[in-house]
Amino acid sequence: MLQHVLSVVAFMIVSFAAQGLSHFVINKDHFASVSFMRPDPVIPLGLLVIVFQGALLSMALHVWKGDGVRVADGILVSLIFGAFLVSYIAIVEPSKYLVPSIGAWVRVELLVGFAQFAIFGVILGWIHQKL
Repeated sequence: MLQHVLSVVAFMIVSFAAQGLSHFVINKDHFASVSFMRPDPVIPLGLLVIVFQGALLSMALHVWKGDGVRVADGILVSLIFGAFLVSYIAIVEPSKYLVPSIGAWVRVELLVGFAQFAIFGVILGWIHQKL
């Protein structure tokens, strides 16, 4: 159980770091140019999803590998889930919404999403390998 709790906490930290840096520092102008973005996001809903996603990733790795987890397994599981999620965010969302630049949207979301899930995958695998 401890590995799942730590995995969720790690996912929260990595997600806030990656997405926070992207939205409020590195790509601040990009997101400010998107007219449909809320000026003040509803943080509790985002937290709920982050906890849910972190728990799913942790449970999926445990169900797949049990106690024989390697760091590479954590990376693989995280990148697969990340590819599933980020492909929608990066490619479908700009096809539905009037974003200023589809290319910029795809680039930003793919790069940040890949970084987020790759970094988390290392941590996820390490937690499950050690505990």
